[in-house]
Amino acid sequence: MARIATAQLDPTVGDIEGNLEAIERAVASARGQGADAVLTAEMALLGYPPRDLVLREGVAEACERAAAAMARRHPDLLLLLGSVRRVDRGGRRLANSIAICRGGRVEGWYDKRLLPTYDVFDEDRWFAPGPGPVVVEHGGERLGLLLCEDLWGGRDADAARTYEVDPVAETVRAGATALLVASASPFVLGKRVRQRRHVCQMAARSGVPLLLCNQCGADDDLVFDGGSLLVDAAGRVADESPLFEPAVRVCDLRGGCRLHAAPARVPERDLVDAMVQGIRGYFRKTGHAKVTLGLSGGIDSALVATLAAIAVGPQAVTGIMMPSRFSSPGSVADAKAVASTLGLGRLLELPIRDLHERFSAHLAAGLGRFEGLADENLQSRLRGLTVMAVSNADGSLALATGNKSELAAGYATLYGDMIGALAPIGDLLKTQVYAVSRHLNAHFGDFGLPGPPIPESSLTKAPSAELRPNQTDQDSLPPYEDLDRIVQGWIDHEQDAATIAKQTGLDPTLVQRWCAAIDRAQFKRDQAPLAIKLSARTFGRGRPMPMAARWRPPA
Repeated sequence: MARIATAQLDPTVGDIEGNLEAIERAVASARGQGADAVLTAEMALLGYPPRDLVLREGVAEACERAAAAMARRHPDLLLLLGSVRRVDRGGRRLANSIAICRGGRVEGWYDKRLLPTYDVFDEDRWFAPGPGPVVVEHGGERLGLLLCEDLWGGRDADAARTYEVDPVAETVRAGATALLVASASPFVLGKRVRQRRHVCQMAARSGVPLLLCNQCGADDDLVFDGGSLLVDAAGRVADESPLFEPAVRVCDLRGGCRLHAAPARVPERDLVDAMVQGIRGYFRKTGHAKVTLGLSGGIDSALVATLAAIAVGPQAVTGIMMPSRFSSPGSVADAKAVASTLGLGRLLELPIRDLHERFSAHLAAGLGRFEGLADENLQSRLRGLTVMAVSNADGSLALATGNKSELAAGYATLYGDMIGALAPIGDLLKTQVYAVSRHLNAHFGDFGLPGPPIPESSLTKAPSAELRPNQTDQDSLPPYEDLDRIVQGWIDHEQDAATIAKQTGLDPTLVQRWCAAIDRAQFKRDQAPLAIKLSARTFGRGRPMPMAARWRPPA
């Protein structure tokens, strides 16, 4: 009887040697648990997604050598290793594959058949689709192999995809008595529920058990939450691996796993874990250890400081207060409270009042007048300059503190508050910022925090950039509850303004105005820091929109 281990790991893209070592440790753990086969996630040898790195000379060859080396070292096991390999098929030179290692050699390959080209995916750019199903006999079972989209078909991502082939059905028709799926499916809030439902439906429809191994960790803007699954032939979840952490678990395809089912989770917890994972992965895999960010006393910077403290440790975080003549005493006090509660390694106070006055006067002397929005943005840019100067001086990495609502509406300053290498909450709507902050305050102990990290006044006061007297965000924007509904309709669902107005009950003129404003701000977003992907439509790679465009729906 087959005893198969899922190696749910966190590979680093391009680090084949390091990834191979992690797989070796997983194999040793699997042996200790009595496994006779090991299944990794998609492209575990190279790391996913490799993007154009996969085209670099020598990359595919190195993956093939690594798979062969693993086969030689473990001749008594069946190893199913996610990899890239060279092919010559339809003008394409590469395939996204599973190496079938047994008896001391790579005895065969399964090549991914469905190549997604929606959202952040562009696999048809690099890979040739596989020619057909592959079934491997092992331990009295006939194991049908699948890779990620071969199972999902876009349905887990609510993508309107139509593929000409059905790899699941074809693999079962080829005689598979169980399905094994290597996956690297990025986190999106709510997606896991759809995935579980789909996996259960596929197993029940096929009448065979299904074992899924999913990647965990984070690469660039993408987070992977793990949650590898075993589902029985009746479509029932036999068990589930932990979320957001590496795990090696051994499953008896007919009898279950040595696991406990993952506990029920609320969306806010998923969002916190995803953002922390994204920050931690980015810092670890780029070799950075220290964080710098501006602490304004507002809720956004307080949340980013909290996430950074959880991800890399509070002693590695530098907060910078940069008060101007418009900063309220309460904002300064709130910034100090955040730093104190979190125990940040350093809190700097570097006022911009004098710099602002001198620079503003300097510009006014040359221009004849310098005021209004230009003068407000100057303050933001002086703060951005200060953050980057500190970052350069101590070798830390700057985090941006802007949220998705602001980035959508263009309520953000290029080379000012938009500076930074990574935007942890750049895919978090303002209403979600409040919900996540309240969750952190209510469950601070779960995250190793000494107390509620977000000051109550930051949660209750009117949000403000404090760039002019008595300013609030709602001087320039609609209430965030309304703006966020517009953003969700226009961005996440690609609805037109009339549909959004009808579904939300908002004034059509208001909706049309802010839909147009969102489009006008595209040039800013194309220069924004990388945002950790949390939603179906994240600004950045997965939403390539034109900047010079005039399309409007017909009247």
